[in-house]
Amino acid sequence: MAIGVIRETERRSLPFDKLGVIIAALAVYGAFLAPFATFRANRIVQGEGKAILEALPPSLGYGLLALVTFAIVVAVLKTSVPVRMAAAFAALLALGFLIGSCAGNLVPAENAYARVSPASGFWVLVFAFALLVADALTRLNPGPGLRLLFLAGALALVGAMLATGRWDGLSILKEYASRADTFWAEAGRHLTLALGSLVAATVVGLPLGILCHRVERLRAAVLNVLNAIQTIPSIALFGILIGPLGWIAAHVPGAEAIGVRGIGVAPAFVALFLYSLLPVVANTVVGLAGVPRAANDAARGLGMTEWQRLVTVEFPLAFPVILAGIRIVLVQNIGLATIAALIGGGGFGVFVFQGIGQTAMDLVLLGAVPTVVLAFTAAIVLDALIEVTGPKHSRGKAA
Repeated sequence: MAIGVIRETERRSLPFDKLGVIIAALAVYGAFLAPFATFRANRIVQGEGKAILEALPPSLGYGLLALVTFAIVVAVLKTSVPVRMAAAFAALLALGFLIGSCAGNLVPAENAYARVSPASGFWVLVFAFALLVADALTRLNPGPGLRLLFLAGALALVGAMLATGRWDGLSILKEYASRADTFWAEAGRHLTLALGSLVAATVVGLPLGILCHRVERLRAAVLNVLNAIQTIPSIALFGILIGPLGWIAAHVPGAEAIGVRGIGVAPAFVALFLYSLLPVVANTVVGLAGVPRAANDAARGLGMTEWQRLVTVEFPLAFPVILAGIRIVLVQNIGLATIAALIGGGGFGVFVFQGIGQTAMDLVLLGAVPTVVLAFTAAIVLDALIEVTGPKHSRGKAA
């Protein structure tokens, strides 16, 4: 017993943060062992990795290493949450600002073909300090409003970097500059696929979920069918839909005029719609099943009809669970819409697959990075909305 107490006391007295040690190991690798930037003679040849002191002018390189070292020490030691947050934000801001300086330092002014892009060391450092920020936020346990404020601040900083042209010398921005019109057109298609299929699935899935909650026999059949659809790989489902939609376009008058075709947006939209139904229907059933019986009994006692109970009692109580299903659908669809480019559906996947075909990784990033940012932003916003509409927040507000 005494030995166990001594070990527990020693463990608690250690000045090191366990997660901070992992973050520090990642940061040490990214700063001192991995290349910080990649230099290529043109957009498709194999690149040459450059360390921080090679990629940046000496004064900036040593300054960045000093700041990263300070942030590593802060992460390893059991420092206060505000200090950890400040160190992580300072490191991320410096990384974002200085990666733009690599192009001017590595590429001669008269060379229009050479490309510079962030290398593995940069991405590892960003991940490490983003993890430190996430850990600090978890310890702070901020409310939904503060989390949204942090998100808005991060997006504003990225927007400022883009607006000021700080990153214009990087390869991914050069890819964007040559495809700006196409980029925004594909962004619109990507959002149309992701949001349009979500709206359609919500319009169909909510009534279907309510019906499944009321009729137990129907519930098992519908959920089994929707579960079976979820097991079909996305590319396979796109392919399966080509035949039926092509037949409809050829034989149903007016179908082709409204956009129904074997390839293109139609099969992608239908596939995303089918994938979206299960989370919406299942969460509607679960949410309505979780409504306390006492609430329904009280509503009956007040003389409410079944429709009134559904609208004024059951649905508001089930709404956070239903919203969690909508969150799953939106994040899922933003990712799956990338695959739609394989069948002519457009979206950010156009750049991903063009880049793979041309072995141009910066073109791949031009499609992948916006997809990740959209999914991440959607998840945070809807998580905050779920928390705001949840029962705990409602009770706290009433109190």
